[in-house]
Amino acid sequence: MAYVTRVAILGGGPGGYEAALVAAQLGAEVTLVDRDGIGGSTVLTDCVPSKTLIATAEVATEQAESSELGIMHNDHAHVDLARVNARVRRLALAQSADTAASVERAGVRVVRGTGRLAPEDRVVVDLRDGGTEEFTADATLLATGARPRILPDAEPDGERILTWEQVYDLKEVPERLIVVGSGVTGAEFASAYNALGSDVVLVSSRDRVLPGEDADAAVVLEDVFARRGLTVLSQSRAASVKRTGDGVVVTLSDGRTVEGTHCLMAVGSVPNTENLGLSECGVELDSGGFVVVDRVSRTSARGVYAAGDCTGVLMLASVAAMQGRTAMWHALGDTVHPLDLKTVAANVFTSPEIATVGWSQAALDAREIDARAVKLPLATNARAKMQGISDGFVKLFCRPGTGIVVGGVVVAPRASELIHPISLAVEASLTVDQMARAFAVYPSLSGSIAEAARRLHLRD
Repeated sequence: MAYVTRVAILGGGPGGYEAALVAAQLGAEVTLVDRDGIGGSTVLTDCVPSKTLIATAEVATEQAESSELGIMHNDHAHVDLARVNARVRRLALAQSADTAASVERAGVRVVRGTGRLAPEDRVVVDLRDGGTEEFTADATLLATGARPRILPDAEPDGERILTWEQVYDLKEVPERLIVVGSGVTGAEFASAYNALGSDVVLVSSRDRVLPGEDADAAVVLEDVFARRGLTVLSQSRAASVKRTGDGVVVTLSDGRTVEGTHCLMAVGSVPNTENLGLSECGVELDSGGFVVVDRVSRTSARGVYAAGDCTGVLMLASVAAMQGRTAMWHALGDTVHPLDLKTVAANVFTSPEIATVGWSQAALDAREIDARAVKLPLATNARAKMQGISDGFVKLFCRPGTGIVVGGVVVAPRASELIHPISLAVEASLTVDQMARAFAVYPSLSGSIAEAARRLHLRD
């Protein structure tokens, strides 16, 4: 196979810019076609903005629940949402600029515009400032992302009916916010706005929030939601959302109505795969319009790869980045390890956070894997008691014969930081005894991970 030297990347999100950095490191001539700004929606309108908003919500929650620690507040804290959102936008732009600088320092040529595939390995770019540019690539990566799903009877207006990309234009905390959708995005925003002072109603079409997450974790979160005054309408499907002057009315499929001042639609994403010349170039799409890829990010077309949300493979920034890097390692003949979804760590940034890695409790219950499990409540952890933490747990899964760690769940403040040792154990096929022998600081929340490992000890 001829050595690949010319690489084209369509899309500047994590899948795209991480691929560009790898390709440049391996000596390729890289052209990155970027439409919206380096970092893509992850940095500009989705992950970075939402987690910045959530950081403010975390401080509000800690203040509201600090009386047990002896800290008393005479006045209710006021959240200046206009100032919060100004910070959100400022940090998003700063992160985009930092990422763009690193890409350009690596020698990547950035073309501002919208790219599409053309026959005979060509790429055509409609330039942002007018005109077109056309060039040939030995390998092309599609990293065009996705956008919020819009329902016909719930058209966002950017003022009262909002997608998660539009909430950062709000100047005041919504008095009564109806969140439609109880997946990760819906749960995160419901949790955040509840902490910021909104009366939040979460409309869930399923029997519980976070139907795709650990059931025990979802129960903890629902209990916390109820204690904090957040209303969950389970098994309730939104049929329409209409604006009524300074408010909104959400009509449910059973005829009930819910009134609020604002509505946030969080009903999934659709891939940005239109008008890319994919069918003409032999790139297969699935029934949802996502690009079909294998575990090294190859599409059905020779020399064309895809990464990130446009593939629908675990729509996480970390997965997009790994898909992009993997694509370039494969295309440029470097050592490559196919993507293994059983080693992916993920986090739901609610309060408390829910972090997972590896095999799930649902898989154990369905006998998809033979594994032992232990669950330790954080309420018995010394550090948790000191910090006033009563909600959450650590759960660990291991193989019965070898004790090899195959998965875990952490529900806790900053669970995203605590999951890493379990993630390392899953990736390296460590045993529970190896985890147990590693020192944990006392007192610490991570001590519960070591304790869970000790509980799963296999006697020789």
